[in-house]
Amino acid sequence: MLFLLNDVVFDLDEACPVTPGDARRFEMLGFDYVMELGCELFAENPFLQQNDPERARRLAWLIHDRSPEVNAALFAAPDTGCDPALVEPLFCALPATIMRQLKTRERRGELNALTADRAVWGRMAA
Repeated sequence: MLFLLNDVVFDLDEACPVTPGDARRFEMLGFDYVMELGCELFAENPFLQQNDPERARRLAWLIHDRSPEVNAALFAAPDTGCDPALVEPLFCALPATIMRQLKTRERRGELNALTADRAVWGRMAA
């Protein structure tokens, strides 16, 4: 299962990014809590997906585990160290073909914030 987090595509079918013990601990966390956690992480580090890919992959796993139809998330933080309330989270479910295309673009070095935005989010349009 591919998951787009900002401008990085993670393969969640690879080895589980959390231990079975952690997975049990996370069972009680709801989607809203995971979204707040993501906002906090990206407020601290707006480029989490690039600077700490393992932590970002765990977040992607948590999001998908709480909401299995979601396979793409964007956490737009205005600045490093900003208030987590200023981080804008967006989520969507993309067709598998789009996810494969994004992964191919990533492998070619063609996927960045602008191309991901144009392909998925449309925030920078116009």
